[in-house]
Amino acid sequence: MSNELIVKIADYKIAKSPAIITTHGLGSCLAIVIYDPQLKIGGLAHVMLPEPDLVRNQSNPAKFATTAIKELITTLEGMGCSRIRMVSKLVGGANMFSKLLNSGKTSYSNIGQRNTLQAKQELNNYGIPVVAEDTGADYGRSVEFLISSGTVIVHSFRAGLKEL
Repeated sequence: MSNELIVKIADYKIAKSPAIITTHGLGSCLAIVIYDPQLKIGGLAHVMLPEPDLVRNQSNPAKFATTAIKELITTLEGMGCSRIRMVSKLVGGANMFSKLLNSGKTSYSNIGQRNTLQAKQELNNYGIPVVAEDTGADYGRSVEFLISSGTVIVHSFRAGLKEL
């Protein structure tokens, strides 16, 4: 599909309608979608961690919920989008490491939930409402973001298709 943009881990893309932005392999990672429905412009970030302080290499802003959200908003505003109109949707943030956590190895300490909570806090700080989400549980997901309508289609082997 020529109007499909693929977002890899620790990456983000911004597009105008009629593009479709997709990302695959969301486990504890979180897809953050921000959309301006009036201009039909949106972005999707595939973040790995809640904030840069958790790792030494902090050079990629798309890797972290806090900095990816700032990048998305700044880029969208640069394209004429208004923060007042922006809405967001969240997908992923699963607890993929529950067996490790239950075995006493707590270094992961539910990174999926922490990604989701950090993203919600950051979006709230910018005044952007989370209008839909499919987060948590213990299974992976993939996402298709249809810029023309703002619809997010969540694919999961375990839970099937879901439209947000």
